[in-house]
Amino acid sequence: MLHFDKPVFGPIFSRRLGSSLGVNVLPSAGKLCNFDCIYCECGWNRDGRSSGIFPRTEDVRSALEAKLTECAAEGTRIDSITFSGNGEPTLNPDFPALVDAAVEARDRFFPSAKISVLSNATTVGRKEIFEALRKVDNPIMKIDAPTEEGVRILNRPCGNYSLEETLCALERFEGDFILQTMFLKCPEYDSSEEHGLGAWLDIVRRLRPRETMVYTIDRETPQKNLQKFSAEEMRMFTDVLVKEGFMVQVRG
Repeated sequence: MLHFDKPVFGPIFSRRLGSSLGVNVLPSAGKLCNFDCIYCECGWNRDGRSSGIFPRTEDVRSALEAKLTECAAEGTRIDSITFSGNGEPTLNPDFPALVDAAVEARDRFFPSAKISVLSNATTVGRKEIFEALRKVDNPIMKIDAPTEEGVRILNRPCGNYSLEETLCALERFEGDFILQTMFLKCPEYDSSEEHGLGAWLDIVRRLRPRETMVYTIDRETPQKNLQKFSAEEMRMFTDVLVKEGFMVQVRG
């Protein structure tokens, strides 16, 4: 499974973000996440136990500045500086300061690049996290399933989790965020099932994100009986949203 042993990695080509320079603000050894998604490219939480040692803000800043200096000298394009890595980036207790450091470095070296954060949205209700996410260009928030049961199957949240509380927190963005949803099929869950799909469509209508990213399995997954959907199928699932004026990006 995929793990990142440095605070800055890439750039790599992202289906969603173009030439993306990754920023891992989580422990380099293992995985740290409050979800345990059945499709996670980092594997199960139990198989990637982390050291619990977070990289320091100054170390991330230095690594980011060094990499951006190198990319600028080599003429390497950077479309996005992306917080992702070994789990849920907002779990780093210094996340707000890390966002400030990334914004500052971006402005100095690649002012046209976007700052993106890939998050499971579980911490958006915290004032300091929400305020930090408001500073980035692309707060990309995950909602994979429209029901508590679906979330338990796909995302396997650790501790207390409330889908409704998460949706209420996302409403505070007033649509100025990107919604991300994984579409897949397994014996326990089918993203295309009529009732569930309808409920997910209603969540998009409720949150009115500026963009909705729909994607499917692309790499090895910890649960092995998962099936992907084609881009054509996902366009069919989301066509009604497009007709209603929503921006939908499909990645097969």
